[in-house]
Amino acid sequence: MKVTQYLHDVYTEMVQKVSWPTWKELQASALIVMIASLLIALVIFVMDFSFEKVMEMIYRMLV
Repeated sequence: MKVTQYLHDVYTEMVQKVSWPTWKELQASALIVMIASLLIALVIFVMDFSFEKVMEMIYRMLV
């Protein structure tokens, strides 16, 4: 009995109380996520490349 009541409550909340984004809002949000992901990937790439060059310089000085 509790499971059926729970499922009924979930259905009611998803249909009547949740405000779903419009197609344009969804596209805008997806674009923001893609741009942010690319920027974060670029920052990580620059950090990795810089660290690699610094470590190469240090290794050259030690050898």
